[in-house]
Amino acid sequence: MSDTTNLLLSVTSKEALAKRKAREFREGIIQILLAIAAVSSVLVTIGIMEVLVGESWKFFTNPELKEVGIDNIFADFFNLVNPQWTVLFEEKHFGILTLLSSTLLTSFIALVVAIPIGTTVAIFLSEFAIPSVREALKPILELLAGVPSVVFGYFALNVISPLIRSFNQDIPGFNRLSAGIVIGIAIIPIISSIAEDAMRAVPNQMREGSYALGATRLNTAINVVLPAAFSGIVAAYILGVSRAVGETMIVAVAGGLQAIYSWNPLEGAATISAFIVQVSLGDIEFGSLEYESIFAAGLTLAIITLALNLVGFFLIKKYKETY
Repeated sequence: MSDTTNLLLSVTSKEALAKRKAREFREGIIQILLAIAAVSSVLVTIGIMEVLVGESWKFFTNPELKEVGIDNIFADFFNLVNPQWTVLFEEKHFGILTLLSSTLLTSFIALVVAIPIGTTVAIFLSEFAIPSVREALKPILELLAGVPSVVFGYFALNVISPLIRSFNQDIPGFNRLSAGIVIGIAIIPIISSIAEDAMRAVPNQMREGSYALGATRLNTAINVVLPAAFSGIVAAYILGVSRAVGETMIVAVAGGLQAIYSWNPLEGAATISAFIVQVSLGDIEFGSLEYESIFAAGLTLAIITLALNLVGFFLIKKYKETY
């Protein structure tokens, strides 16, 4: 009897050992795949920056500009007094602030629209909506994030812009106000979804403690949940503004393609991404000064996005709460 028992234990231990080795082998493969994915992401990012920096340097050292001099080009590029961006004209100027002003203006309008609405939606879904309503509304809201940006662009051009012009017919059909409003609508799902996840991560004990002190659900949401989820909410805002800064088709369709230096949202003007679209249509010769200018503009956009993410990283690190 003991021999049979020992044999069964031996077989069982061998099976367990084989299963453990198989599991460790599968986990090893998964770890390798995850490591490859992580390294690939880093390499792709480095490759993108290498292309942007390298091609931007070709722009600033282009042989067509030898008579101008690289120092003068840099001075023109960072001209804050009278910036002009006329790379596609015979008399060329490189004042990037012309494009940058439109990018910042439309992004600011988008944030004015998206942050209050997105935060309110996140508070409702996290603190007030019953589970059945939350499960029904959140997928619908996130479906909005899947709408192609070109559809949003034509929505801005054919719906929002005529609505704005109904108050004043002198406003052009292509204007940055309508583009900014629709960009704000487009980034609402990003802000609301991430902010709602951050709020729901706050422990219920904090809410219950607030209720025990006599606070209402609204007071608890504003004074307890929002501060506790601040780091996650900031992350949502940073992702939203990064999407707004880099938005392409909405501003290209509804915001205008003329490089005009103006802070008036009722005027149409090209953003950095809209200029890149305009040059990338195929009418510009590959390797020409005009073609290489899109990399200098793209590098500026990448630096802005990087700066925003660094600010968000330090804010999240400073105010992050661990429960």
